[in-house]
Amino acid sequence: MKLDQIFSVSLIYATFRSATPIIYAALCAAITQQADILNIGTEGIMLTGAFTAVAVSYMSGSWLMGILVAMAAGFVMAGIMALAHIRYKAEICAIGMGINLFALAITKFMLNVIFGTSGTFSDPAICPIPRVHLPFLEKIPVLNQIFNNWTITEWFVIVLIIIITFLFYKTRWGLRLRAVGQFPMAAQTAGINVNAMKYQAILISGLIGGLAGAHLSLGYSQMFTENMTSNRGFMGVAAMYFGGAHPVLTAIGCLVFGFADSIGARLQAYGVPSQFVLLMPYVVTVVVLSVSMISKQISEKKKKSSLAYVKSL
Repeated sequence: MKLDQIFSVSLIYATFRSATPIIYAALCAAITQQADILNIGTEGIMLTGAFTAVAVSYMSGSWLMGILVAMAAGFVMAGIMALAHIRYKAEICAIGMGINLFALAITKFMLNVIFGTSGTFSDPAICPIPRVHLPFLEKIPVLNQIFNNWTITEWFVIVLIIIITFLFYKTRWGLRLRAVGQFPMAAQTAGINVNAMKYQAILISGLIGGLAGAHLSLGYSQMFTENMTSNRGFMGVAAMYFGGAHPVLTAIGCLVFGFADSIGARLQAYGVPSQFVLLMPYVVTVVVLSVSMISKQISEKKKKSSLAYVKSL
């Protein structure tokens, strides 16, 4: 086993490529978390978007139409969550798990009904998300390996991180969203419609979750496989906790998952047992969650000690 072949320049792009679907999922969870809503249903929203994107792309021959309809499907799934949680006071974790199970069942059923197959659907008629080729990078081998031939949605996720960061911390809407999440009674007293803000957060997260699924099935691959999200939605939630729902820090957490996945895939080529490779992302998930929880406990202790010191003065 040669380490230089595993830790090569191409590993940088491989890490980002593997992390991109998780980044979308994490941003989906981060938006609702700012409103103090844990979006466990990210996995189901992604899976629904992945199937819808493939089906529409196959039937229409348009990758853009596939993405738009996938986002609409994610919007509908998120709407169900929002209605159940906000209007009918259902426990958000319970309704989120219900959405995940429903998405798993309905995509499997529709795969059989529409395409007459089970397991996997792949066809040359599926129109994938195009890749952006930059000819001037061909003269710079290192940059060519890292930045050339990215899909449009891989470039867009960077733009989306910037946009959401700006919305969270530089706009009145973001201030109100964070106020609703941290101080709902104070926000209501200030005249903010708390329920309306929560609806907006969940529905916007549905759009991003649908986009995450579309990227997974049309950008990351060119097919649909039953349960193809493979817990990426849950990894996104874990990364969101790691980053404290901050878009940039959350994306960094996702890169950790992408790095583990890319390293695992390369190790498998050198005879490392597949069971160990498949285990790596879940081990990383546990480690990331543990680190984030410990950090949160330490920060809370510091706050309590500071408050006690202030009171003693």
